[in-house]
Amino acid sequence: MDIKNYLDSTYLKTAEQAGLTNDANTKIVTSFIQEAIDQRFKLIMIRPDHVCLAKEMILKASSKVTIGTVISFPEGLNSLEEKLAEAQKAIDDGADDLDFVCNYQAFISGDLETVRNEILSGTQLGLEHNKIVKWIIEVAALTEKQIIQISAFIKNIVVSNFKEELYQNVFVKSSTGFYVTENNLPNGATVPAIIMMLENASPLSIKAAGGVRTYEEAAAMIKLGVRRIGTSGALAIASGQETDSNY
Repeated sequence: MDIKNYLDSTYLKTAEQAGLTNDANTKIVTSFIQEAIDQRFKLIMIRPDHVCLAKEMILKASSKVTIGTVISFPEGLNSLEEKLAEAQKAIDDGADDLDFVCNYQAFISGDLETVRNEILSGTQLGLEHNKIVKWIIEVAALTEKQIIQISAFIKNIVVSNFKEELYQNVFVKSSTGFYVTENNLPNGATVPAIIMMLENASPLSIKAAGGVRTYEEAAAMIKLGVRRIGTSGALAIASGQETDSNY
């Protein structure tokens, strides 16, 4: 197994979050893109404003690395119109994967119509442009029952509205990696959460993001059935080391 085929190398900090100037933060983004090219990772996952930079670098290197970006990140509270506009711009800029943050707070409060509309419209927009669409559900904010319910909810919308051959292009993704938990509890993918997602989102694909820190943990996730792993420590994981990254 070549673990690099499963790794979405990720850098999603803004300059403010990183405590850097915009130029210094862009240098880090550039280094992550170059590393993904050099290491032949599956994908480089970056903020929308860096998609054009990644596209330029990847084309120049004649690389097969794909580009992913996040939509309505990290809270998922933007309106449907805002989410679709952000996704369309990312498509126009050259993104291959669109990782939408699902409005999980609306789901928790019982506003299923809002969630249904964004899942349906966002998925349709991505698939119409031959993109991969992922829905981040933020497992750390959910109870076990809610993880099961929202995974099945997304699955049912996709299965009811899109062709079977497209199911593999829609993912349910565990986490943003930025959710703040109490008492230092895990804020990303855990084995129990991933198993619940796999059991209830199938035949959709699953991406484990946040909290995967070693090659062994990544391999165990893949063995469970995960198709993608999001990590800001892709090089360490691929090298058999442990990443100290928190997302």
